[in-house]
Amino acid sequence: MEIRYLGHASFELAHDGVTVLIDPWLTGNPKAAASADELAADAIVVTHGHGDHLGDTAAIAKRTGADVVAIVEIAGELSGDGLEKVHNPNLGGTVRFDWGSAKLVPAWHTSTTPKGTANVPAGAIVELGGKTVYHLGDTALFGDLELIGRRHEIDVALIPIGGHFTMDRHDAVEAARMIGARQVIPCHYDTFPLVATDAQAFAADVEASTASEVIVLAPGERHEL
Repeated sequence: MEIRYLGHASFELAHDGVTVLIDPWLTGNPKAAASADELAADAIVVTHGHGDHLGDTAAIAKRTGADVVAIVEIAGELSGDGLEKVHNPNLGGTVRFDWGSAKLVPAWHTSTTPKGTANVPAGAIVELGGKTVYHLGDTALFGDLELIGRRHEIDVALIPIGGHFTMDRHDAVEAARMIGARQVIPCHYDTFPLVATDAQAFAADVEASTASEVIVLAPGERHEL
């Protein structure tokens, strides 16, 4: 399974002809590694409704016919916008597909869509190609990350490190310890000055204090599991 970092908190997962996008914010993203109209998608998973995560979901889904997994309130808004293949789990819910699954788990944050729909933020656990990827979404550090790590064998954790709107790189080290993923990829940093941080320092701290390997990707780079 291959992971491509699309910039900010946006990722593309690909395996055996199946493409899953997570939080595809490309339009208006100064770090975007692709444009929304060039991405393929069999499924799109949305962690929460802020514009830098919900992003281009509707446009990509309408063009590609992708399934969309989003928490129930966002799913309702997207269905009202004319999307037909929308799945509406709440926290703890899992949606299963021929290619794998997507599960929503808690995150500590706030969220309202650009259209004003209030919703509960989530993290997303995606199983594809025999691998398990945990996108934490936007979150502060909180104790239940350890429970999530105990419940699931995480191959790759996608962890926000930029601070201000999410945990910073220091709290993210503790998050990585609690989750215990085999590999960690940092995200949600350096997109704009408020979330600028030192990803290499984060990597060094994680590898010095945990058994996880850290993969720092520039926007557009790929990592194969």
